[in-house]
Amino acid sequence: FCMDPFVGTGSILLTCALRGAFCFGSDIDIRVLRGRSENENVLSNFRQYGQIRPELVRTDNALYPRHFRAHTPMYDAIVCDPPYGIRAGARRSGSRLDEPRPVSDEHRYDHIAQTKPYPVSDVMADLLNVAARTLVIGGRLVYVIPSMTDFDESSDLPRHECLKLVHVCYQPLSTELGRRIVAMEKISEFEEWKCDEYIKHTWLNGPESAEKCANIRDRLRIAAQARPGWQEKADHRKQKRKATRDEKKRLKRAQNNVS
Repeated sequence: FCMDPFVGTGSILLTCALRGAFCFGSDIDIRVLRGRSENENVLSNFRQYGQIRPELVRTDNALYPRHFRAHTPMYDAIVCDPPYGIRAGARRSGSRLDEPRPVSDEHRYDHIAQTKPYPVSDVMADLLNVAARTLVIGGRLVYVIPSMTDFDESSDLPRHECLKLVHVCYQPLSTELGRRIVAMEKISEFEEWKCDEYIKHTWLNGPESAEKCANIRDRLRIAAQARPGWQEKADHRKQKRKATRDEKKRLKRAQNNVS
């Protein structure tokens, strides 16, 4: 039984299904779960490969105990690629307003909750906590974590008292950026009364370790700007993007004129 709490378009779950797993996925973005159309969504991806459809639920991983009964561990594996803000920032339920407007009763059925930014430090702390709650003893948590050259596996990886680090595989993506595929095994039962303590000790060096996984897009941009010729390349890419947009508009106008 395999779970992906950041399922997105389902590529990781599909790989698990191809290896015989029964799959369950969740995501906070209902638009991603629904997909673009009937033939462009998570379920159509599974149909294309002849796999049993996964169970999908719109949930917030930061509020897992509110969505599910967490009293009994049930997953053999949690496999995921958490959002770190390189392409899309993480979101969690909540409003940026101090006093958000309440939802009226007639709109509760189809209401989509507001979301707000979800710090990377909290993303990882909640992920490890959910894994410790819901994995069976001996179950595995496998996740991907991006990092730059200043990342130290021995001190900067998040940790949990109920999980043992089993394996780390590093894949370089550029001179500054790489990613690590991390596997952890559940070795002891989760104790509810220690929940705050678990979260408090997720990062060995506190904010210093957490920040090495956050704001990577900004750090990459700063590193790129330090290279010779960066501005010329940036201007060239900007012109290409503008030309592409203009061409799409031209084709759309031509199509509308024909119809």
